[in-house]
Amino acid sequence: MVNINKIIYLIALFVTTCFGATSSNQVWGKGYTFLKFLETYNIPSNVYWDLYPEDKELTAEIYAGVRYYTLIDDNNTLLQALIPLNDETQIHITKDDQTYKVDFIPVKYFSSTNSIALSIQKSPYQDIVDLTGDTNLANEFVNTYKNTINFNRNVLKNDKLALIYHSKYRLGRIFGTPDIKASLVETNGIPNFLFAYSDGKYYDQNGNGISRLLFRTPVSNARISSRFSLNRIHPILKVKRPHYGVDYAAPHGTNVKAAANGRVIFAGTKSGYGKVVEISHENGLKTLYAHLSKINAKKGQKVQTGQIIGKVGNSGLSTGSHLHFGLYRNNKPINPLSNINSKKSVLAKEQKEEFLKLAKQYEEQLKIAIIDNLHSKAPSYFASN
Repeated sequence: MVNINKIIYLIALFVTTCFGATSSNQVWGKGYTFLKFLETYNIPSNVYWDLYPEDKELTAEIYAGVRYYTLIDDNNTLLQALIPLNDETQIHITKDDQTYKVDFIPVKYFSSTNSIALSIQKSPYQDIVDLTGDTNLANEFVNTYKNTINFNRNVLKNDKLALIYHSKYRLGRIFGTPDIKASLVETNGIPNFLFAYSDGKYYDQNGNGISRLLFRTPVSNARISSRFSLNRIHPILKVKRPHYGVDYAAPHGTNVKAAANGRVIFAGTKSGYGKVVEISHENGLKTLYAHLSKINAKKGQKVQTGQIIGKVGNSGLSTGSHLHFGLYRNNKPINPLSNINSKKSVLAKEQKEEFLKLAKQYEEQLKIAIIDNLHSKAPSYFASN
């Protein structure tokens, strides 16, 4: 359950910080940019232009729909702002006398473990939303089973569903994407378990990996010049700065290909990233192709794996010709190299033994969730596992 005392503490802390000023939270709109944000609050644009190139690039990671916080004084002057880039990192803007400072700091939140169980009435997605009000949780659940169950065909009314998951809370609100640790959904009375392991992947109760979307390298025969990292040391600032993607060094004009089937959701310019193409894929996944010299795709267009969508370049804040390739799951950056040319995960012997012990513990928690939430006996298949 949610720790109410922690929520009250965080709210009180924020209110104390805001004494003599007004705090508010808003949703980042589609097409809104960091430069536009500065203009909105009458902050000089050089606050952006004076940033190091890598930091300018990071401001392009702000995504539509994220909730950000501002602190405004009685003269309508911005004193502070917190703008999340993802679940882990946020932009912190502060005013000191007449100057503004931009930094990148960890998102402060606390986590809680929650469990739900329900009897399906409408659909797994809608029933989860109706019970929790959390569309992110419902999306995450559906995406987890995307390649294993057809919910439209195989799930019947009154089939059971149960989840064990971690939620993040920030300033009294649910924040980011829930982390599903264990799940069960019946299909015509037959149980389908999935459990998360420490490698970030899902396995069934026997330790078998589930099939995943196959990604291909977007540039042929290219050298990796910079790898994905959440804690890369900035070469000049000597502080930790994330690098949300993989850089492929390649000659100007080299073909850039779609890493998987999908639909183009953005084709245009994004501040530090220059010319960009973004493609939406199944399972809540998105790929980003940045610093292009030419775009060969249009928004709304369906593309196939290997289809040319642009040309390598150095548009935006780039020091040389290369492709910046990003991979995101529900707007959270993940390592592209861990998801290229890998269809199904296989656990080593020692890992499997550890996983099976963990799965048994989660099964017991799912059983308790069903008993407590549905006020019924545990289904017979628990006794047989």
